[in-house]
Amino acid sequence: MEYKDPEFELLSSLELIVFKDSPQTVTLPRTSLTEIEQVRKGTGLKIDDFARAMGVSVTMVQEWESKRLRPTSTEMNLMRLIQANPRLSKQLME
Repeated sequence: MEYKDPEFELLSSLELIVFKDSPQTVTLPRTSLTEIEQVRKGTGLKIDDFARAMGVSVTMVQEWESKRLRPTSTEMNLMRLIQANPRLSKQLME
């Protein structure tokens, strides 16, 4: 039996819901970590709010933005969802 990561499955399902009616998709190149800061600033969230919405520490977001660490594919998917639907970040911070 193949193991499926529940977080990945949930985010994949959310992506399908968010992007199903949208012919244009928001893309984040997985190799370009400078995009992370652009996504965060594009949402209008301060770094601490963005970290809370992502479920990580402020230090982790700073590490991503400085290119010292790379976010996981699940974290990248969540960033894409937040970028596509900024209201989602407010729901995630609750």
